[in-house]
Amino acid sequence: MSAYTQPIFVAAIFFVVVAFALFIPWLVYTYRKYNYLPFSTTLISFSFIFYFLAALFLVLLPLPEIRNTCSLQKPGTQHYSLMPFQFIVNTFGNSGIVLSQPATYRLLFSQPSFYQAFFNFLLLLPFGVYLRYFFQDKKHWKKALGFTFLLTLFYEITQVTGIYGIYNCPYRIFDVDDLLLNTSGGVLGFFIAPAVLALFPSKKKINEKAERLLALDEVKGMSVLLAVIIDIFISNLVVKVVLTMTNVNMVSDFIASTIALFVTFFIIPWIWNGSTVGTKIMRYRYDSKVSRVETNKRLFKRFGAIYAMYFITVIANTLNNVEISMDSPFYKASIFLTLGAGLTSIILTIVLFIHVILVVFGKEKRRFYFDEASDLYTTRKK
Repeated sequence: MSAYTQPIFVAAIFFVVVAFALFIPWLVYTYRKYNYLPFSTTLISFSFIFYFLAALFLVLLPLPEIRNTCSLQKPGTQHYSLMPFQFIVNTFGNSGIVLSQPATYRLLFSQPSFYQAFFNFLLLLPFGVYLRYFFQDKKHWKKALGFTFLLTLFYEITQVTGIYGIYNCPYRIFDVDDLLLNTSGGVLGFFIAPAVLALFPSKKKINEKAERLLALDEVKGMSVLLAVIIDIFISNLVVKVVLTMTNVNMVSDFIASTIALFVTFFIIPWIWNGSTVGTKIMRYRYDSKVSRVETNKRLFKRFGAIYAMYFITVIANTLNNVEISMDSPFYKASIFLTLGAGLTSIILTIVLFIHVILVVFGKEKRRFYFDEASDLYTTRKK
């Protein structure tokens, strides 16, 4: 069984890395599309990634220890099997199984060729279930058949080419029975999928909830948080690009960051009718519900609230990095300043973290401090 468990274990490790890299983009996509995070959609999508990695590694692993795999094989080794249903011959030949004697059927489970064929059949059965989720209607079974066949053909070509030339000889054969079994399993999975998918809300119900939220003009706290993360990321990226082309020092870094934040959180929404780059991506904007002039005034307050946290962090980090000689009369004072600055940074981080948790998971009872301080409201109306 290690031939199956080890590739799955490796796939699990890769999945953690991939899931970590894709989680924020996935949140942006789902909140942009639905304005909430459908658990079923997330579970199905990320489980599909894990399944795809597991299936791929089951096909490829274990890898040969050397690239010169030809040296491990006898001359004239055949790298393909084009005789269909050979697995049946291998299973029943010399196995002692007699079709007219049911008592001999138990010998079937002692045949390695049976297990190999059975696992090949199961390999793409989940793929058919996922295809049914994506296609929804069973009338698309021909598409499912085509996609399943192409995927198993990709696996077989990958094997027979030695992973496209990485190895000079194939270390697994191209088997037409694998094509038949994998494709059959995928098609069966497509037709039995409703029994599994019945456990999850349908796409129709998910879209209906998204439409209700749109009609209510609600913007979830997570959407606001993601927009701020996008804006700060872009702002920091611009600052780093600019500073790499100039002589970098602490003062220029501070000035550049201040300008970037001012442009990101005030100038751009002032020009774009209350929208930043982040809110544009998340499909909402800010409004005072009074007038455009009043909205612009409150946008400046919002920038001030966001900038205040940045300014406090810069001051705390600066004081925390001050180095004064022990001979200086200000040495004792610098120690207290350093401790105070470090404590301030820790407290500020904890408070912000708790604040974010309460807003995001607080069932819309709270707003972020910068929106509350500026008295601005989120809206999806243009």
